[in-house]
Amino acid sequence: MNNVSNKGVYYIIIKLFQNHYIKIGCLGTFSFPAGFYVYVGSSQNNLERRIERHLRREKKFHWHIDYLLHYGKVISVQKYSGEKSAECLLNCKIGNIRNAKIPAKGFGSSDCTCVSHLHFFLDDPEPMISKFKANVSSAKTY
Repeated sequence: MNNVSNKGVYYIIIKLFQNHYIKIGCLGTFSFPAGFYVYVGSSQNNLERRIERHLRREKKFHWHIDYLLHYGKVISVQKYSGEKSAECLLNCKIGNIRNAKIPAKGFGSSDCTCVSHLHFFLDDPEPMISKFKANVSSAKTY
């Protein structure tokens, strides 16, 4: 079955209401100040199931994002059809937004050359992301 939702990239905006020190698997322990975090990921096999897993509260921690999601509230999820290469393109665009900061080097980027696939913002970055999200490679919002 060739479903458009089987393969693609996504971003999740998470809000932390207070500061936390969080151990992220083998990556280490990092300081996560209160604010907004944007995580960029992809799934080349069953995108919907990957996102649903991220959003579940009860789960075994597997991906870096699982550790952060335990403490935060998901504000927004946006997904796009497209190849894995669009993941790093979207990540780069989000990282280039003014005042974006990298809170944890290596977060979500163990399979690419990006410094991190997690970005921190004091204010909700959704309005800025929505200005360019339709221009991510040939990816389409669905």
